Amino acid sequence: MNIQSIPQIKNTSSNNFFLLAGPCAIEGEEMAMKIAERLVEITTKLEIPFVFKGSFKKANRSRIDSFSGIGDEKALQILRKVSETFHIPTVTDIHTNEDADKAAQYVDVLQIPAFLVRQTDLVVAAAKTGKTVNLKKGQFMSPESMKHAVQKVLDCDNKNVMVTDRGTMFGYQDMIVDFRGIPTMQNYATTVLDVTHSLQQPNQTAGVTGGRPDMIETIAKAGIAVGVDGLFIETHFDPANAKSDGANMLHLDYFEGLMTKLVAIRKTINQF
Repeated sequence: MNIQSIPQIKNTSSNNFFLLAGPCAIEGEEMAMKIAERLVEITTKLEIPFVFKGSFKKANRSRIDSFSGIGDEKALQILRKVSETFHIPTVTDIHTNEDADKAAQYVDVLQIPAFLVRQTDLVVAAAKTGKTVNLKKGQFMSPESMKHAVQKVLDCDNKNVMVTDRGTMFGYQDMIVDFRGIPTMQNYATTVLDVTHSLQQPNQTAGVTGGRPDMIETIAKAGIAVGVDGLFIETHFDPANAKSDGANMLHLDYFEGLMTKLVAIRKTINQF
């Protein structure tokens, strides 16, 4: 796909990687606007094409008492306000066929979670909205198998599809990124590396997913070095108190420094 097909996306002529970034979940309007404002400042300065990310609900939870959202309509309206205020595109996860039509009224990109990417009806429902579809690679799937998920979108006459690697299960409680998968999946679609989810440590006995945020810079640098098209990074101004996935988020204070390094690496890679 051509990322210029995403409404309101900017800086597409910069030859930079593009970025999907924001909080894991929409916790409220004030937090979403605060994060979006800072990310817009950084990406404008560094000329990075940017899509704001926020889940309007979290259905894949370890425990029944885990935070799942502030209400579908309320969260989707906040995503719309972010888009309208900062003139940027937005992306959110969907979990059911009904979510596809509902979320498509508010956001520009529909994301299929990794656990659900083999659910044909869900992928087709997203594709038929005409929105750009981001397919997360299942932790249990090979890069080669993602060509079938991509084909489901293409068969719905929707060419606006990308795939995102979010790591592969390594044992019971860890993830690993196999960078050989990036060029493989680029044969099928525009390819993104989900840096922060690739550093999750799931299935903890406490029922709360752990992570390795100290490795965010390492994985992100490696992704840019091997030529990934885009990066996915979850960020928050207070990860320790984030209501979802705080253990593997990048603190918002460190975002500009990391992006500056990655843009420099990309500029060097583009010379070869």
